[in-house]
Amino acid sequence: MREVAVERRPVLLDPDAREAVHRARAVVDALVAGNKVSYAITTGVGKLSDVRIAGDQIREMQVNLVRSHSVGVGEPLAATETRAMMLLRANSMSKGNSGVRAEIIDTLCEMLNRGVTPFVP
Repeated sequence: MREVAVERRPVLLDPDAREAVHRARAVVDALVAGNKVSYAITTGVGKLSDVRIAGDQIREMQVNLVRSHSVGVGEPLAATETRAMMLLRANSMSKGNSGVRAEIIDTLCEMLNRGVTPFVP
């Protein structure tokens, strides 16, 4: 982790991990295409978990979910701390259990590789 967070070693999604990510994403796509009930994919979250999200509103719900969690206050974390968190997130998603698109992980890797570090309060 230090090599990436501090020394800026380049990172890339491993081909085997990419396959696992694609398989998990295929599951999500099948759930949506089949109009199946799946928590936080085709339903709301938390107290709204019993609320069904219409197919044409799923993308909007996902965007709003990210927006609802993207707040904070206070001094920003150090760039190295933020880079470490970005690496941990990319690594976690690369296990193939989250259902994200590989492009999400590729973007995090590219941000790390280019030295792009978001402001994280």
